[in-house]
Amino acid sequence: MTVVSVLAFIACGQEQKAPDVAEATPDQVTRVEPPCWWAGMKTDLQLLVQGPSISDYDVRIFGDAEVTGVHKAESPNYLFVDVKVGGPGACSIVFVKDGEYAFKVPYQIGERREGSAERKGFSSADMVYLIMPDRFANGDPSNDNTPDTADKVDREKLAGRHGGDIKGIMDHLDYIADLGATAIWNTPLLEDNEPRESYHGYACSNYYRIDPRFGDNEMYCELVRQSHARGIKMIMDIVTNHCGSAHWWMKDLPFQDWVHQWPEYTHSNCNFAMQNDPNSATIDQINMQSGWFDTSMPDMNLDNPYLLQYFKQWAVWWIEYADLDGLRVDTYPYNEKVPMSQWCAAVRKEYPNINIVGEVWTSNIAQLAYWQDGALNRDGFNSNLPAIMDFPLHGAFCQGLNADYENWDEGITKVFDAIANDAFYADPKNILVFCSNHDTDRIGDVLRRDPDRMKMVLALTATVRGIPQIFSGDEQMFTPSGYSHHDGGLRVDFPGGWKGDRFDLFTEEGRAACDVDFDGSPLREGVRAEVFDYARKLFTWRKGAAAIHDGKTLHFLRRDNTYAFFRYTDDKVVYVFANNCPFHVAVPWADYSEFTASRGLTAGRDVITGERVDFSSEVLVEPRHVLIVEF
Repeated sequence: MTVVSVLAFIACGQEQKAPDVAEATPDQVTRVEPPCWWAGMKTDLQLLVQGPSISDYDVRIFGDAEVTGVHKAESPNYLFVDVKVGGPGACSIVFVKDGEYAFKVPYQIGERREGSAERKGFSSADMVYLIMPDRFANGDPSNDNTPDTADKVDREKLAGRHGGDIKGIMDHLDYIADLGATAIWNTPLLEDNEPRESYHGYACSNYYRIDPRFGDNEMYCELVRQSHARGIKMIMDIVTNHCGSAHWWMKDLPFQDWVHQWPEYTHSNCNFAMQNDPNSATIDQINMQSGWFDTSMPDMNLDNPYLLQYFKQWAVWWIEYADLDGLRVDTYPYNEKVPMSQWCAAVRKEYPNINIVGEVWTSNIAQLAYWQDGALNRDGFNSNLPAIMDFPLHGAFCQGLNADYENWDEGITKVFDAIANDAFYADPKNILVFCSNHDTDRIGDVLRRDPDRMKMVLALTATVRGIPQIFSGDEQMFTPSGYSHHDGGLRVDFPGGWKGDRFDLFTEEGRAACDVDFDGSPLREGVRAEVFDYARKLFTWRKGAAAIHDGKTLHFLRRDNTYAFFRYTDDKVVYVFANNCPFHVAVPWADYSEFTASRGLTAGRDVITGERVDFSSEVLVEPRHVLIVEF
């Protein structure tokens, strides 16, 4: 076809049938991302096209779509193509050089699920179950090692890959549902092709591919479908701050500022107070945002508009493709804060009811509150991030429940103090409350492997304001397998998830019989079952507890290592009394008359035992127990 005829077709915009040219080979077009799209999306579509000297070509699309702009990168091997999408259907991306059609790439515009834009995210009505897939269950040993990934399975190494996968999670969805969980947060499942310690997934090497040692994209979608069938939502863990050094683009960056580059390796100072500290030095601000998190984790530069658009589309693509219910964003404040605010706004524009929780790891409540959408920040900044993680309350759990005696500012008073600062948060109900996660010490170990203390922290996690989250195994008081501060030792394999395991803790029989801890020390037989049964009753009850989901909090200060609060709506009331003492304590019911008298509260039901609790006479709470009464 001549130059004149090609230009004529472009001018009139009427040709719908793609020219009769061959499909591109991998030597011509290596990749097009996103790999597909949908009609009716609010997010602008900008294709990243990679291929040797691809910038020598112009681009057309045949089908119900239109190219509105073509942008060259600094590398000749990239193009960024703006596309206006019409209706659903098959399209062809055709590459033109010297006026001649050269080759084409098929591209699919899909039809969205009904109600996709209105999907509801996870909320305070949910309980989130955190899984590290490599350590949960090996459902398909055939994918333990794959030819196209570097790190091989070795269960003898604490930091090695152990073989857990998506099939293993699917095999145990009934266990998760039986526990009372209504949402799953998996640590990243995307390809991480680092040569060592790749099991955690936080050094992504391909943003559009599930790691083949976990399964594939379709298997992930099947996990979501099977979870939804059980009333379980799915939260995807993503990382915008950094990629992995093995990411394919690190061999040929589109732009030199695609990642932050330094003359020599420079670690972030990891102090995100620099993001809002009016006294901070510029050099410290730059180091915070641009320094690398790890030698194997290049720091992304979201000030590059093409990268920012890439990440916006990537998040939206996975929500739409896999039918997700929310996102968790790793190392949130390490990103450039204004582009990340725009990123959050873009995702929420596409899905107004979606929830996104950001990891803001600080015990400083003012610093944490700064990052929640709607915060009244003096600098006027709004993150557009709906949910944050309650690290201050986590610290209060760890410190407060370990106190054997009570000075006036110690013990469970620390939990009171954490909740007392709710005025700083724009939305205290939309905060992720947790007793441990994959990055912290195991709470069972922190609480001295004491099942009573373990049940206390589970009870408080379930009943305070916010969204409760537990790390897989917390429901059975898991403890480290090795040196407790080594991540690999904290992230223990779930017994029963591998063929040949001595105990299967996914079963009633295995939990009842287990008599050894992860470090080989003796364990009282039946303690796993005891803690699990308590957690199951607790979180199953919570699913229907409207006062816990949506209620206000009224709490009462005491200096005797006890803590009491009401969660209430107009017509529902739950009372919680936590006795952190090594002796029985009488409930001081008369102290609550300002609340109880107006509502006529005298007797209710113990949500764990099901027994009637009558406060017209003395009620004693056992040592290190939590009484939860529903009226």
